[in-house]
Amino acid sequence: MDAWRYSAQGISVALRVTPRGGRDEIDGLETLANGRTVVKMRVRAIAEGGEANRAVIDLLARALGVPKARVRVLSGTTSRLKQVAVDGDPAKLGGALRVLTAAKPD
Repeated sequence: MDAWRYSAQGISVALRVTPRGGRDEIDGLETLANGRTVVKMRVRAIAEGGEANRAVIDLLARALGVPKARVRVLSGTTSRLKQVAVDGDPAKLGGALRVLTAAKPD
């Protein structure tokens, strides 16, 4: 099951963010205890004053090749679990996320 949903405007992505994670990186997919699948992401920014949210937007925009203005936090602004919308071609964005979250060989 994907951690994102498609819409006419783009995609909505479920994230689990680790602030002060040492580096800005997308770590793949994770299944939570409730069965929900999320994209694991870590950012260097601290979770104060919206810094981590800005880092999440910046990292997703860079990773998906879209302007930062097309990425916005829908819910979870003060939580590790967030729902983020990315505007653009849903098929391209979904394909890019699939590549970014694919299991990396050890």
